[in-house]
Amino acid sequence: MARTYHVALATVGLFTTALFLVHSLLQVPVGRAVDARGARRIGLVALAILAGANAIALLAPEPALVVPARALVGVGTALGFLSGIDYVRAQGGSAFAQGLYGGVALGAGGLALALVPQLLPPLGWRAPFLSAIAIALAAGAVLAASPRDAARGENGRARTAGGATAEILSLVTDRRLHRLCVLYGASFGLSVVLGNWVVTLLERAADYSTGVAGAIGALVLLSGVVSRPLAGYLARLEPARVRQVLAAGLAASAAGTLLLAAAGPPAVSVVGALLVGLAAGVPFAVAFGAAARTRPDAPAAAIALVNMSGNVVILTCTPLLGLAFSLPGEGRIGFAAAAVLTAATILAVRRLPELGSPESARAGEEA
Repeated sequence: MARTYHVALATVGLFTTALFLVHSLLQVPVGRAVDARGARRIGLVALAILAGANAIALLAPEPALVVPARALVGVGTALGFLSGIDYVRAQGGSAFAQGLYGGVALGAGGLALALVPQLLPPLGWRAPFLSAIAIALAAGAVLAASPRDAARGENGRARTAGGATAEILSLVTDRRLHRLCVLYGASFGLSVVLGNWVVTLLERAADYSTGVAGAIGALVLLSGVVSRPLAGYLARLEPARVRQVLAAGLAASAAGTLLLAAAGPPAVSVVGALLVGLAAGVPFAVAFGAAARTRPDAPAAAIALVNMSGNVVILTCTPLLGLAFSLPGEGRIGFAAAAVLTAATILAVRRLPELGSPESARAGEEA
């Protein structure tokens, strides 16, 4: 990308920043829209926007074109992700089902790391945009054939009668949600940041080929396909142990990040990528389920706020980690710093209430 667009690596990081800036800013408003209009309808709009935005990026390899296109992609991802998770919830999906959705959503990024480099020879710089359009069209066909969700417009208007600003302010100032935001930002947010740069790290610091680096880097995001639904299932079986599982996951993620920072033999990097990816998926269903139970008056908006924390981390840390490649070590320092941040979050998790059941949410409200 840097060579094609004639920009520095840090500027390539801004392509991701443009997406997640818009994605983050729209989280709570989109959550309110999903609560009021229904998830399926919003999801279809999201997929149309995603296809159109990537089509714009195909016009020419110009930063002035791709940055606005990526910002428009952020509109589509904000609408799409939140409508998807709420659609699962509205259809009666369990924590396992929500985790499965999250795993597939995260796994798509891992597939991109593995597959897009293989598409470069025939498609060149257009590979990520053409593949994104194909997936958006396929997903649109599936969603169009899926069951309708219940209309909730009247409920949404009744709930927001006190004013949209007051509702958003009550969400933003809810300290119970703040704890979930810290957890999700340190797990999902940092894992995506690492996923954006792990291929570059392994190519530059360890002299891996693009194919090998892409395959290993894909594990950072693909592993969540397994751990997100599995963690949701375990939360139902052992709700009293959820906090300990979350702390163990953060510790494993920090260790895996350090292994990636070492940029050693491929076997070591594979273990590091697996640890980061598996650990990043652990808090997904727990955090989102707890957010919805904590604020039953606005479940999608509460989920949106927690999801926004991960996006804020991605927004701020992706270009910063790109800048680390200008320091000695070819990015190792940046990955080591990410490991320290992840480990520090364990202290915040120790102060979380038990999160595995509706009863724990009610206890949190009483506290």
